[in-house]
Amino acid sequence: MKLSARNMLSGTVLSVTKGTTTAHVTVDVGGQTVTSAITNEAVEDLGLAAGQAVKVVIKSSDVMIGVD
Repeated sequence: MKLSARNMLSGTVLSVTKGTTTAHVTVDVGGQTVTSAITNEAVEDLGLAAGQAVKVVIKSSDVMIGVD
């Protein structure tokens, strides 16, 4: 797979929780979790399921950090 995004992390799907139209996919990336909100249709098209090896691709124009 070739993409223009340079931030790709290898991980394993921990869970897929489907809602009405959107699913939350939680991925273990080296002991940290990343959660992505994608369409239910995308989950089906990709055949996502717990235990599956995936790539987390991060492409963002803004990354914010906050402190208390």
